Amino acid sequence: MFKNRSKVLFVSSILVSCYVIYLIIYFGGTISSKDSSEALGGALATALVSPHMFMLGLGAIFSWLGFFLKKSWAALVAAILYCVGAFLFLVYAIFVTPMIVLGFIGYSNQKKLCKIAE
Repeated sequence: MFKNRSKVLFVSSILVSCYVIYLIIYFGGTISSKDSSEALGGALATALVSPHMFMLGLGAIFSWLGFFLKKSWAALVAAILYCVGAFLFLVYAIFVTPMIVLGFIGYSNQKKLCKIAE
């Protein structure tokens, strides 16, 4: 499974996928509250976090593409999208930092592996 594929990129893809699923479940659950003021607060929080979730979700897609298709450019796009997602919601940037580091290391490893395979 890992022949000419970066294991670090795989770990980064797993982490960001789990994080995005967590965000969707956490902020999706706050909207379905019975109390109207709590639902309004949940909707406001979801609106603030939505660009962060979108960028990381898009980054996860590119990360998986980079892993399965053995394309280093897709891994680089994913790592850049992680950076943009961290910038869009700085409060959660600490949670994205390990994924950013692993994403860039995975890009570097995948690029080396692609050169070796040629």
